[in-house]
Amino acid sequence: MRFILYLILLTTPSIAALAQHPDSEIRQLLAVQTSTWNQGNIEGFMQTYWQSDSLLFVGSHGPTYGWQATLDRYKKSYPDTAAMGKLDFKILEIRPLAKELYFVVGKWHLQRSAGDMQGAYTLLIKKIKGQWKIIADHSS
Repeated sequence: MRFILYLILLTTPSIAALAQHPDSEIRQLLAVQTSTWNQGNIEGFMQTYWQSDSLLFVGSHGPTYGWQATLDRYKKSYPDTAAMGKLDFKILEIRPLAKELYFVVGKWHLQRSAGDMQGAYTLLIKKIKGQWKIIADHSS
């Protein structure tokens, strides 16, 4: 029995190391956003958001409520790949608010032939049904 207990204690750190830390999972979520955006895939980009009427997006024109309304807003603002440009995120801070709720602060930059755009963002990211999702986004 002691031997089994000893083996369990020896392997526990290894098992824990296999689980990703929320920080790296959140960075991966933002990497998916960047990649899908840069492929011109707004629908793929939106898969990182909470598909709920309670999703909140705040941009330069004020708040937008709901996943579909946010998707529609993105499609209207960025009707083609030229308007979308190439996105780059710089994460400045990832701060835990609770076990499965994080606050993220960063900068965004769009390189476009029509002129570059840049600004800052704050995100609330929550683990929902085992997946990290953006539940609130303030980008300016």
